[in-house]
Amino acid sequence: MFNKEEYLQRINWFVNDRFGMFIHWGLYSIPARGEWVRSFEEISKEEYMKYFDEFDPIDYNPKKWARVAKEAGMKYVVLTAKHHDGFCLFDSKYTDFKSTNTKAGRDLVGEFVEAVRNEGLKVGLYFSLIDWYHEDYPHYGDNFHPMRNNPNYKNDNRNFENYLEYMHNQVREICTNYGKIDILWFDFSYGDMRGEKWKAKELISMVRKLQPDVVIDNRLEVSGEGYGSLAECNPTPYHGDFVSPEQIIPPNGIRDIKGEPMAWEACVTMNNNWGYNSNDKLFKPAPMLIKKLVECVSKGGNLLLNVGPDARGNIPNESLEILKIIGKWMKLNSKSIYECGMAELPKPDFGRITRNNNKIYYHMFENTIGPIPLQGLVKEDIKSIRLLSTGAEVPISKSWVHSDYPDIVFADLGLNPILPDEIDTVLEVELKK
Repeated sequence: MFNKEEYLQRINWFVNDRFGMFIHWGLYSIPARGEWVRSFEEISKEEYMKYFDEFDPIDYNPKKWARVAKEAGMKYVVLTAKHHDGFCLFDSKYTDFKSTNTKAGRDLVGEFVEAVRNEGLKVGLYFSLIDWYHEDYPHYGDNFHPMRNNPNYKNDNRNFENYLEYMHNQVREICTNYGKIDILWFDFSYGDMRGEKWKAKELISMVRKLQPDVVIDNRLEVSGEGYGSLAECNPTPYHGDFVSPEQIIPPNGIRDIKGEPMAWEACVTMNNNWGYNSNDKLFKPAPMLIKKLVECVSKGGNLLLNVGPDARGNIPNESLEILKIIGKWMKLNSKSIYECGMAELPKPDFGRITRNNNKIYYHMFENTIGPIPLQGLVKEDIKSIRLLSTGAEVPISKSWVHSDYPDIVFADLGLNPILPDEIDTVLEVELKK
């Protein structure tokens, strides 16, 4: 039975924190052609095992990762404990295909969880529902399995029930062995592989007993597309706590069928791959990503921004440089992100608006000609206008140039046509209570 009060309490921190780091990392960092390399190139298990034998991330230091996330202004971090290739970064007693059996010789999830917590960040673990390593997972004819087109890998002797028991056991390990988990990020459903095919009711019942406060995505029901049963206002027992659009920011945010805003999180790569790809240098510039974070918040959503560390365990330099710039902006302007959401005001031509109760944040991506129109506000309701980055007072304009628009409040930023922050200058407008 869906308990809305419990649900809202559970996701409260999530919808306030707004900004997180996704980390895709595993054996696929060695071929360095993205996390789907085994499927895309139809690599056999035997051929893929060479990466298992080689895996030795000598620079792995999750303390560095956690520090980078914190300095970028992120509030939570989600690591791929197990991706689709089935390789576990944790010490699962149900498989030999795990980090403790590689040259690394360690439980990498355990170290990650400790490092993230020590930085005061929320802990998230990603877990793939699908598994290309397990013998009982469908091979031939599956939509994505590396051996989907190879008739030598027929499914006659495979027992999917065995796989489900294995998968549930591993989720139990994750929910038992690492203390409080804040986010459990399942991935993903497709075709008829969704919902009860995963024994999802039983799975979530177990998860909720072990981790009653954990926030869970909606991918037991859907993939990166689709909203799930919560959006249909008919939640299943395994409904997601938030919608998880992938590589897109919803044009109008996300609402349920009754028109009520929903919790959602856009997961986005910095370049065009989740896992490390040595040839993919198409990185989104920091100013663009800052504006995309603002866009998510202005539409009532979160941004989960991905990094793909290399085979040695290092976050690529390009990502580090981008995160530094984001962190510098966040240091001055994070009040316009954390605990903020939709302003329910008309979107301005010059940027976007976020809001936290009686504080409205006008994000200026470009300057206006003349004073800045604060459409939707009434002069008598305004207590103060300040530049968020410095606290400097911004007066209400009395210029004659906007005398044709007596119903619009204008802010006076002065004579300089160049904004103080060329990426995003934020005005904090505080309304009278």
